[in-house]
Order: sequence, then C-alpha cells, then structure tokens
Amino acid sequence: MSPTHTEVTTPLVEPAALDPCGRAGHPDCGIRDVQDRIGDKWTVLVVVELANGPRRFRELQRAIDGISQRMLTLTVRRLERDGLVLRTVYPTVPAQVEYRLTEMGAELTHLVKALTDWSLAHRPAIADAREAYDLDHPGHDIR
Repeated sequence: MSPTHTEVTTPLVEPAALDPCGRAGHPDCGIRDVQDRIGDKWTVLVVVELANGPRRFRELQRAIDGISQRMLTLTVRRLERDGLVLRTVYPTVPAQVEYRLTEMGAELTHLVKALTDWSLAHRPAIADAREAYDLDHPGHDIR
C-alpha cells in the first residue's frame, strides 16, 4: 500500500465475535498466560509430536530440530503444569520417562491443526503481501 492509498476495503468474511481485551474490569481477559504458553516457539512443536502418540524424552528431542535439552525440559514441564501433558516415570533402571497428551492437550491439537491448515492455505497470499509491503516501505525491515 502506498502513502497515497485511500481505498477502503471491507472483508468478505466477517471476523469472529470477540470481546476485546483492555476494557475496565478485564484488562487482559484472563487469557494472556495461556496464550503465552500456546504461542511459545517450542510448545506447538511438542504438542504436534505428542499428537502422534506417547514419546520418550530423547524421541522428542530427536524429532524437534533445534530444541536444546534445557528448552525441551522447560517446555514439557510447563505443559505438564498446565495440564496438557502427562509425564509417566517407569520404575526401570535407568528410569524411563514417557510424555503423552492429556485429554485437554488432545483438544488443543484440533486448534493447532486448524491454524496449520489456515497457514498453509494462506502462505502464498502472505508472501505476496509481505513483498508488496516491503516494496512500499523500503528501509522498514521488520522481520
């Protein structure tokens, strides 16, 4: 869009009815902490991996490219604390630990799938929009 752009566009699809945050009495709608967890870089990847069934720690680590042992430990701990992942320790030597999604975690996979499908469907349009924006706003590198 250029600085002289004046066309008003209306969406073909009406946005969902969402109650905006920031109103008196509910400044963050009580969802910010949950969104922070779900929006975490590694959480979605762990949930996607566990959607295919229980995994041991090392299996998760090998499956998620770039995640460190520390970040995986923190991520599964946080997901366990939030009730999305169940951690089972088997009494073997050495102890075996397995992670699986809880029922609530399994519900989350449907939202992740919907977001993934939306992302794939709109990827070309987003790439085009970014290219057009970058051409109209030279020097504004916001990547």
